[in-house]
Amino acid sequence: MGLRVHRLEMRDWRNFEDKTIDFADDVTILVGPNAVGKTNSVEALQLLTAGASFRRPTPGQLIREGAEAARIHADLLGDGRVIDQACDVTPRKRSFSHNGKTCKAADMPRTLMSVLFNPDDLALVKRGASQRRDEIDAFGRQASANYGNLLAAYQRTVEQRNRLLKDPYPDLALLDAWDASLAVGGAALLSARVKLYCRLADKMVPIYREIADGEELGTAYVSALGDVVGVDRPELECRLADAIATGRAEDLRRQQTCVGPHRDDLAFSVRGRDARAYGSQGQQRTVVLAWKMAEVEVAHDVLGDKPLLLLDDVMSELDGARRGAVVGFVGQDIQTVITTTNLGYFDEGLLAAAKVVDFGE
Repeated sequence: MGLRVHRLEMRDWRNFEDKTIDFADDVTILVGPNAVGKTNSVEALQLLTAGASFRRPTPGQLIREGAEAARIHADLLGDGRVIDQACDVTPRKRSFSHNGKTCKAADMPRTLMSVLFNPDDLALVKRGASQRRDEIDAFGRQASANYGNLLAAYQRTVEQRNRLLKDPYPDLALLDAWDASLAVGGAALLSARVKLYCRLADKMVPIYREIADGEELGTAYVSALGDVVGVDRPELECRLADAIATGRAEDLRRQQTCVGPHRDDLAFSVRGRDARAYGSQGQQRTVVLAWKMAEVEVAHDVLGDKPLLLLDDVMSELDGARRGAVVGFVGQDIQTVITTTNLGYFDEGLLAAAKVVDFGE
């Protein structure tokens, strides 16, 4: 069965003074009006599994007003294991622990990954490229510690190079060094990201076809270096080094690094037409739904355990057919936590099988 979240305890966390939730092994539905803490509970689960929050809060924002510190703690059970994941928060710091031993935020997904789907994600196809890069990179950080290290190192290189480009009289010898570092680090990140993209795309296409009654989805990784799928890392490094050298004058003029994986994009097409420009809202939302389902399947492939699936108020944003696809998917032995203001979005079969936690009581 794999690991499951058995219990979540929150003390002085967001709006909660003291709150405990017990979860079912399959589906738990948190129901209640807005502003009672359903999403705060999902955020706690995400922090204890992904090591990060989709809200990107400061530590102080996580602490209940009037309290000095906060703590969240989850018991994970499965396969004969009992695991404790916790996060202690002070106004300036978050401290994570695994079975009572201090660890890094990046270590949390090594125990149990999570996939979050919320209403903001539904606009992923039509939003800017940075949102799509952030989505695949956030998943990559969970799936692989090495991916997270490559991403952090590359981002530091871009920041340092940009700082030098903003100098009115940059040291060109130093810029040469940063260019070389950018090519090496960028190629390493690009190689890892493209491999992850391919794994996700291989899952997305058949999932989309099934949800959309046979409609075909096309996917592409868009890079200034051309077609990078299947290209080895040394070749990527050569291409990126050439592009950096060619673009140096433009980089100096604009005072920023204009080429590299931090500028890449993911593109989707439906029936051969760009989904971002020509796809209907339903088609765009189906792409995102297939993407999230693909993340669940790839996470299972990577870690051997199915991740925790967090659906935060997303059912209200989907039509009946897509809600049905979600219900069918979560029935595949995936522990799922769903928040909603209305149980009417769910069929009787799901409600009968799920554990319902009423936040309105």
